Amino acid sequence: MSDDLNAFREEARAWIADNFPPSLAGRGVGMEEAGDSLGSDLEVWRERLASRGWGAPTWPREYGGGGFSHPQARIINEELSAARAFNHIPLVTGMGITMVGPTVLEYGTEDQKQRHLPGIADGTVRWCLGLSEPNAGSDLAGLSTRAEDKGDHFVLNGQKIWTSGANISQWCGAVVRTDPKVAKRDGISFVMLPMDQPGVETRPIRLIAGASPFCETFFNDAIAEKRDLLGKLNDGWSVVKRLLQHERQSQTGQRGAASGARPTPVQELAKQYVGTNDDGTLADPDLRLRLANHLMDAKAHGLTIARITAEAKGKVEVSAAASILKNSATIVAQTRAELMVELMGAQGLGWEGSAFKDHELSAVREWLGGKAMSIYGGSFEIQNNIISKNILGLPETTQKG
Repeated sequence: MSDDLNAFREEARAWIADNFPPSLAGRGVGMEEAGDSLGSDLEVWRERLASRGWGAPTWPREYGGGGFSHPQARIINEELSAARAFNHIPLVTGMGITMVGPTVLEYGTEDQKQRHLPGIADGTVRWCLGLSEPNAGSDLAGLSTRAEDKGDHFVLNGQKIWTSGANISQWCGAVVRTDPKVAKRDGISFVMLPMDQPGVETRPIRLIAGASPFCETFFNDAIAEKRDLLGKLNDGWSVVKRLLQHERQSQTGQRGAASGARPTPVQELAKQYVGTNDDGTLADPDLRLRLANHLMDAKAHGLTIARITAEAKGKVEVSAAASILKNSATIVAQTRAELMVELMGAQGLGWEGSAFKDHELSAVREWLGGKAMSIYGGSFEIQNNIISKNILGLPETTQKG
């Protein structure tokens, strides 16, 4: 590592030590419902992160980012993790940091960048995305939500589903049909619209794992200003494809120090619940083998991310390779959840009550909630199609629209 990066690491470490509220150490994120004391500290920490541009460290400074290189951003995440701290801003912005922001940086006008990016970067504006519909899931190009041109604005009518965080978001990026007379992929546009308006209604969806971020969203004469058309009219398919690449990139395990909590390694939990032989090995040989395979898969996934980053010489490019890593991350996470529930036995199936510890109660929820990983962000099968066509060069076999 260069002297400049070593100096940057020391500076970041010292700043975290001076500014991270000790009350938040190891507590992680998702603390919007924290008590007054922790909630106040969390807001102070958000403001301090924003003042350094750490909410979006690689974005340009003029848009609220830090203007840092990718190696510097990686150092920030490493030092946050080492201090049991976390970067709260990517989560409180919903889809802002990971998806909307990077896409606006590529496709947005200067006016759009100035109006939308600073609020994302400092964690004060939360975004959701109106993509899937009841009859347009994997075949997103089959969407039917309409946007009628009214001169200086569009009027939207239709329904979206699985819009994560829609009920608590201030803005939405939506794909809509602006020309029904052409091939379905050619008549789509991407618009941005405020959620706080009479024409938008959201209904939360409860999932088997308990509370969920998902909502149904209804547009009933909702308004999207013409100046918030992202990209060219009727070229929204290009915009949303790029946005989904950013989504897959965010689901590969590269999001950084989102949590200060350090979970107990699964192999150590296995020893606690299953027991060990006299030589210290796990008592159940079949579980031991499957656990070892999982740990190797997890290590290989992490090393692959590190290799891709290194080969990019510090400038991480979002490409079809994100589909490989998205599927790999899904396999690793789901396998870990399955193993956790299995090794805990009956203690891994508790839903409530004093008979179960907190990590036991969370294990079954993570196991159930993790099933969605194979679907959201583009299903496992969709990623395999992308890999086959864009990486392996195999012929197109899916329906073209």
